Amino acid sequence: MQSFPSQNEVVDSILDGIKTAKQNFSYWTTDELYLSEAPSNFLSIHVAQSIAKLTNSPEIFMDATIADILACSLPFQTPIVEFMNKNQISQNTIDITLDKRFDHQNDNDSISKVVITLKNGVRNAKNEYQKNIETLCKVVSTKDQEKSTIDYGVFAFYLDISHKARIKANKRIEEIIESFDVIVSTHQNLKSNFKGGDIIEVENIGQWCVGCYIIEPK
Repeated sequence: MQSFPSQNEVVDSILDGIKTAKQNFSYWTTDELYLSEAPSNFLSIHVAQSIAKLTNSPEIFMDATIADILACSLPFQTPIVEFMNKNQISQNTIDITLDKRFDHQNDNDSISKVVITLKNGVRNAKNEYQKNIETLCKVVSTKDQEKSTIDYGVFAFYLDISHKARIKANKRIEEIIESFDVIVSTHQNLKSNFKGGDIIEVENIGQWCVGCYIIEPK
């Protein structure tokens, strides 16, 4: 079985993928700032391509259902629907899931390791994103409860604002992280950290940055 890339490698690849998406969108459209206007899967495609370049690249799945992810991360005997109901996990999809790479014996022997939610045009800690964080927390916290193979989850985002915006990018990032920290703190077995957030100024146009909020077991 191939070794799995480190968390730093994966997170750096996510950040690089979003930055490449920004560069490509700006070049193709001559729009110097608003990657937030790109098609819905624009970030996912670029991030997947970036991760795929890793020397020990994992298997990459886009838009996998939470039920399928749990089926590939919890012990075989775990009843998935019952588990989801018990832990109040709603059925949905995760933008990117990373699995171990190995020669499969059947269609049901995948091993999921990382779940990634990608959001474009993030400007504040709105309810949708908080729900995404809660979902990631529930999926990641199963590692402690059920010997899950999921190592961590990532909420990755691109933020852009006009130079006329009253609240600047650095303050927005602080508020987003604080709101996410409140949710993670309700899960005693989880911790979080943030990587990225370097703000780029586009003169007379606005600011943009990329970031990764990482959730993992303590």
